[in-house]
Amino acid sequence: MPTVLDFETDYLLEDDCVLLRPLQANDWQNLLYYAEQEPDIWQYSLVPVAGKANLKGYINTALAAKAAQKEYPFIVFDKRTQQYAGSTRFYDVQLANNALQLGYTWYGKSFQRTGLNRHCKYLLLQFAFETLGIERVEFRADANNARSIAAMKAIGCTVEGILRSHLPLPNGGRRDSIVLSILKEEWEKEVKAKLREMIER
Repeated sequence: MPTVLDFETDYLLEDDCVLLRPLQANDWQNLLYYAEQEPDIWQYSLVPVAGKANLKGYINTALAAKAAQKEYPFIVFDKRTQQYAGSTRFYDVQLANNALQLGYTWYGKSFQRTGLNRHCKYLLLQFAFETLGIERVEFRADANNARSIAAMKAIGCTVEGILRSHLPLPNGGRRDSIVLSILKEEWEKEVKAKLREMIER
């Protein structure tokens, strides 16, 4: 039987390289460097994060959604460097439908292309499919965000289509959103093994 996601439980997901723990209000201190020094990390973000005030608002909004049992945000800690690297979360959690989305993922520049994301995705997908009994994990991104889309395809996501003029952009205009997903049966048959192989390689 699947385990119900308890939004009040502090889930810790970790392996030898990374620790994901629940995001907390005071974590703005651990992530402030990126908000102040690397604002272009959020080039494709729908939510402004650059700067101290925006970062605090970003975290508070995530925690409010957690309190409403809609999202479960994590902070990412890189064990190899002993540094906080970024953040990610489950959102649009639909436990009645055994479905959720995985996103709001970002890392500081020095942690990009280091394999950290694959470790995080493995732990999050394993937790979703094997502990929570989720049947479908969905991913969305700006259709112009080639790097993010390539990363999702690399871990085994299937492209489902484009939501045209889907969401308003912070600076005007609207974005097309690409939708990708991994199903539980795909995780069990091939995605898990493939991702594990990529990590060990």
